[in-house]
Amino acid sequence: MCGRFAASQSTEEIVEAFLIDEVVEPAVANFNVAPTDPIPAVIEREDKASGTVLRKLVAPRWGLVPSWAKDASSGARMINARVETVASKRAFAVPFARRRCLIPADGYFEWTTQTENGRTVKQPWFLHPARGRFVMAGLYEFWRHPLDGTWLTSATIITTVATDALGHIHDRMPMVVDPGDWGTWLDPRAVDADLARSLLSAPEGLVAHEVSRAVNSVANNGPEMIRPLEPPAGA
Repeated sequence: MCGRFAASQSTEEIVEAFLIDEVVEPAVANFNVAPTDPIPAVIEREDKASGTVLRKLVAPRWGLVPSWAKDASSGARMINARVETVASKRAFAVPFARRRCLIPADGYFEWTTQTENGRTVKQPWFLHPARGRFVMAGLYEFWRHPLDGTWLTSATIITTVATDALGHIHDRMPMVVDPGDWGTWLDPRAVDADLARSLLSAPEGLVAHEVSRAVNSVANNGPEMIRPLEPPAGA
Protein backbone atom coordinates (compact mmCIF):
# COMPACT_ATOMS: atom_id res chain seq x y z
CA MET A 1 0.00 0.00 0.00
CA CYS A 2 1.17 3.49 -0.78
CA GLY A 3 -0.36 5.62 1.96
CA ARG A 4 1.93 8.64 1.94
CA PHE A 5 4.35 10.11 -0.60
CA ALA A 6 6.42 13.17 -1.46
CA ALA A 7 5.97 15.32 -4.57
CA SER A 8 8.12 18.43 -4.83
CA GLN A 9 8.46 19.03 -8.57
CA SER A 10 7.50 22.51 -9.69
CA THR A 11 4.86 23.27 -12.29
CA GLU A 12 7.60 24.29 -14.70
CA GLU A 13 9.48 21.01 -14.24
CA ILE A 14 6.33 18.96 -14.83
CA VAL A 15 5.35 21.01 -17.89
CA GLU A 16 8.78 20.42 -19.41
CA ALA A 17 9.00 16.72 -18.53
CA PHE A 18 5.51 15.80 -19.76
CA LEU A 19 5.05 18.34 -22.55
CA ILE A 20 1.94 19.75 -20.89
CA ASP A 21 -0.47 21.68 -23.12
CA GLU A 22 -2.54 23.27 -20.37
CA VAL A 23 -1.96 23.90 -16.67
CA VAL A 24 -5.40 23.61 -15.07
CA GLU A 25 -4.05 23.59 -11.53
CA PRO A 26 -0.39 24.28 -10.68
CA ALA A 27 1.70 21.82 -8.70
CA VAL A 28 2.32 22.62 -5.03
CA ALA A 29 5.35 21.04 -3.37
CA ASN A 30 4.34 18.63 -0.61
CA PHE A 31 6.85 16.38 1.14
CA ASN A 32 4.23 14.54 3.20
CA VAL A 33 1.23 13.95 0.94
CA ALA A 34 -1.65 12.28 2.78
CA PRO A 35 -5.01 10.88 1.66
CA THR A 36 -7.53 13.59 0.62
CA ASP A 37 -4.69 16.02 -0.19
CA PRO A 38 -4.53 17.48 -3.72
CA ILE A 39 -1.85 15.74 -5.78
CA PRO A 40 -0.15 16.59 -9.09
CA ALA A 41 -1.49 14.48 -11.96
CA VAL A 42 -1.00 14.46 -15.71
CA ILE A 43 -4.06 13.55 -17.79
CA GLU A 44 -5.24 13.78 -21.38
CA ARG A 45 -8.74 14.97 -22.31
CA GLU A 46 -10.37 15.12 -25.70
CA ASP A 47 -12.15 18.32 -26.67
CA LYS A 48 -15.55 17.16 -27.92
CA ALA A 49 -15.96 20.07 -30.31
CA SER A 50 -12.62 19.86 -32.09
CA GLY A 51 -11.54 16.30 -31.31
CA THR A 52 -8.17 17.60 -30.15
CA VAL A 53 -6.56 15.74 -27.26
CA LEU A 54 -4.80 18.00 -24.77
CA ARG A 55 -2.35 16.96 -22.09
CA LYS A 56 -3.13 18.75 -18.83
CA LEU A 57 -1.67 19.22 -15.36
CA VAL A 58 -4.41 18.93 -12.74
CA ALA A 59 -4.61 18.49 -8.96
CA PRO A 60 -7.20 15.83 -8.06
CA ARG A 61 -7.93 14.86 -4.48
CA TRP A 62 -6.09 11.69 -3.45
CA GLY A 63 -8.63 8.94 -2.87
CA LEU A 64 -10.90 8.01 -5.75
CA VAL A 65 -14.60 8.75 -5.37
CA PRO A 66 -16.64 6.64 -7.83
CA SER A 67 -19.02 8.57 -10.05
CA TRP A 68 -21.93 6.62 -8.56
CA ALA A 69 -21.01 7.20 -4.90
CA LYS A 70 -23.66 8.79 -2.66
CA ASP A 71 -21.04 10.97 -0.97
CA ALA A 72 -17.31 11.68 -1.14
CA SER A 73 -16.37 9.92 2.10
CA SER A 74 -15.47 6.66 0.33
CA GLY A 75 -12.48 8.33 -1.31
CA ALA A 76 -10.29 8.10 1.79
CA ARG A 77 -10.49 4.29 1.51
CA MET A 78 -9.60 4.22 -2.21
CA ILE A 79 -6.14 5.77 -2.30
CA ASN A 80 -4.80 2.60 -3.94
CA ALA A 81 -6.13 0.27 -6.64
CA ARG A 82 -4.71 -3.26 -6.69
CA VAL A 83 -3.58 -4.20 -10.18
CA GLU A 84 -4.93 -7.71 -9.66
CA THR A 85 -8.52 -6.39 -9.57
CA VAL A 86 -8.30 -2.91 -11.13
CA ALA A 87 -10.00 -3.97 -14.38
CA SER A 88 -12.87 -5.76 -12.64
CA LYS A 89 -13.62 -3.85 -9.45
CA ARG A 90 -16.65 -1.63 -9.97
CA ALA A 91 -15.02 1.54 -8.61
CA PHE A 92 -11.99 1.27 -10.90
CA ALA A 93 -13.07 -0.57 -14.08
CA VAL A 94 -14.31 2.45 -16.04
CA PRO A 95 -11.47 4.79 -14.98
CA PHE A 96 -8.98 2.05 -15.87
CA ALA A 97 -10.41 1.93 -19.37
CA ARG A 98 -10.88 5.66 -19.94
CA ARG A 99 -9.34 7.88 -17.26
CA ARG A 100 -5.74 6.97 -16.55
CA CYS A 101 -3.18 9.43 -15.21
CA LEU A 102 0.47 9.79 -14.27
CA ILE A 103 1.48 11.08 -10.84
CA PRO A 104 4.99 12.58 -10.61
CA ALA A 105 6.60 12.10 -7.22
CA ASP A 106 9.93 12.02 -5.42
CA GLY A 107 9.15 8.69 -3.76
CA TYR A 108 6.82 7.20 -1.18
CA PHE A 109 6.80 6.27 2.50
CA GLU A 110 6.26 2.93 4.20
CA TRP A 111 6.59 1.87 7.83
CA THR A 112 8.14 -0.94 9.82
CA THR A 113 7.62 -1.63 13.51
CA GLN A 114 10.47 -1.53 16.00
CA THR A 115 10.72 -2.09 19.72
CA GLU A 116 12.31 0.62 21.84
CA ASN A 117 12.41 0.57 25.62
CA GLY A 118 9.75 -2.09 25.71
CA ARG A 119 7.29 -0.28 23.44
CA THR A 120 6.45 -0.68 19.77
CA VAL A 121 7.12 2.30 17.50
CA LYS A 122 6.48 2.91 13.80
CA GLN A 123 9.61 3.76 11.84
CA PRO A 124 9.06 5.46 8.46
CA TRP A 125 11.15 4.68 5.38
CA PHE A 126 11.43 6.68 2.18
CA LEU A 127 11.52 4.60 -1.00
CA HIS A 128 12.69 6.32 -4.17
CA PRO A 129 14.65 5.79 -7.39
CA ALA A 130 18.41 5.68 -7.02
CA ARG A 131 18.44 7.95 -10.06
CA GLY A 132 15.96 9.37 -12.51
CA ARG A 133 12.33 10.38 -12.30
CA PHE A 134 9.62 8.55 -10.33
CA VAL A 135 6.17 8.61 -11.94
CA MET A 136 3.36 6.51 -10.47
CA ALA A 137 0.52 5.08 -12.55
CA GLY A 138 -2.93 6.16 -11.45
CA LEU A 139 -6.59 6.58 -12.32
CA TYR A 140 -8.89 9.55 -11.93
CA GLU A 141 -12.64 10.02 -11.76
CA PHE A 142 -15.27 12.77 -11.69
CA TRP A 143 -17.97 12.90 -9.02
CA ARG A 144 -20.87 15.36 -8.90
CA HIS A 145 -22.29 16.44 -5.55
CA PRO A 146 -25.97 15.43 -5.51
CA LEU A 147 -27.07 18.56 -3.64
CA ASP A 148 -25.13 21.53 -4.99
CA GLY A 149 -23.98 20.08 -8.32
CA THR A 150 -20.30 20.88 -7.78
CA TRP A 151 -17.70 18.57 -9.31
CA LEU A 152 -14.88 16.76 -7.53
CA THR A 153 -11.95 15.19 -9.37
CA SER A 154 -10.19 12.44 -7.43
CA ALA A 155 -7.44 9.91 -8.10
CA THR A 156 -5.92 6.64 -6.95
CA ILE A 157 -2.52 4.96 -7.32
CA ILE A 158 -2.21 1.48 -8.84
CA THR A 159 -0.18 -0.96 -6.73
CA THR A 160 1.36 -4.41 -7.13
CA VAL A 161 3.28 -6.95 -5.06
CA ALA A 162 6.58 -5.48 -3.87
CA THR A 163 9.85 -6.78 -5.24
CA ASP A 164 11.96 -9.01 -2.99
CA ALA A 165 14.44 -6.20 -2.42
CA LEU A 166 11.81 -3.98 -0.79
CA GLY A 167 9.29 -6.57 0.37
CA HIS A 168 10.78 -6.59 3.86
CA ILE A 169 9.48 -3.03 4.30
CA HIS A 170 6.02 -3.51 2.79
CA ASP A 171 4.38 -6.13 0.59
CA ARG A 172 2.90 -3.64 -1.94
CA MET A 173 4.42 -0.93 -4.14
CA PRO A 174 3.18 1.62 -6.72
CA MET A 175 3.28 0.70 -10.40
CA VAL A 176 4.87 2.73 -13.18
CA VAL A 177 4.64 3.14 -16.95
CA ASP A 178 7.66 3.30 -19.23
CA PRO A 179 8.11 6.88 -20.54
CA GLY A 180 7.84 5.56 -24.09
CA ASP A 181 4.31 4.37 -23.27
CA TRP A 182 3.09 7.50 -21.50
CA GLY A 183 1.16 8.65 -24.56
CA THR A 184 -0.74 5.38 -24.91
CA TRP A 185 -1.41 5.17 -21.16
CA LEU A 186 -2.88 8.67 -21.05
CA ASP A 187 -4.82 8.45 -24.34
CA PRO A 188 -8.55 8.62 -23.46
CA ARG A 189 -9.35 6.89 -26.75
CA ALA A 190 -7.28 3.79 -25.88
CA VAL A 191 -10.01 1.95 -23.99
CA ASP A 192 -8.69 -1.63 -24.16
CA ALA A 193 -8.15 -2.79 -20.57
CA ASP A 194 -5.75 -5.55 -21.63
CA LEU A 195 -3.62 -3.01 -23.47
CA ALA A 196 -3.60 -0.72 -20.45
CA ARG A 197 -2.60 -3.60 -18.17
CA SER A 198 0.29 -4.50 -20.48
CA LEU A 199 1.78 -1.02 -20.02
CA LEU A 200 2.13 -1.36 -16.26
CA SER A 201 5.24 -2.61 -14.51
CA ALA A 202 6.86 -2.63 -11.09
CA PRO A 203 9.47 0.10 -10.64
CA GLU A 204 13.12 -0.93 -10.82
CA GLY A 205 16.12 0.56 -9.10
CA LEU A 206 14.35 1.76 -5.97
CA VAL A 207 16.35 2.30 -2.80
CA ALA A 208 15.15 2.96 0.73
CA HIS A 209 16.36 4.77 3.81
CA GLU A 210 14.92 5.51 7.23
CA VAL A 211 13.63 9.02 7.81
CA SER A 212 12.50 11.10 10.76
CA ARG A 213 9.40 10.00 12.65
CA ALA A 214 8.13 13.51 12.10
CA VAL A 215 6.65 12.01 8.93
CA ASN A 216 4.19 10.11 11.12
CA SER A 217 2.23 13.34 11.64
CA VAL A 218 0.58 14.79 8.54
CA ALA A 219 1.02 18.22 10.10
CA ASN A 220 4.77 18.06 9.41
CA ASN A 221 6.12 18.99 6.01
CA GLY A 222 9.27 20.16 4.27
CA PRO A 223 12.33 18.63 2.57
CA GLU A 224 13.57 17.29 5.91
CA MET A 225 10.81 14.66 5.66
CA ILE A 226 12.76 12.74 3.02
CA ARG A 227 16.32 13.21 4.30
CA PRO A 228 18.11 10.08 5.57
CA LEU A 229 17.84 9.62 9.31
CA GLU A 230 20.96 10.77 11.13
CA PRO A 231 22.65 7.94 13.11
CA PRO A 232 22.58 8.32 16.89
CA ALA A 233 25.48 10.23 18.40
CA GLY A 234 28.41 7.90 19.00
CA ALA A 235 27.07 5.23 16.67
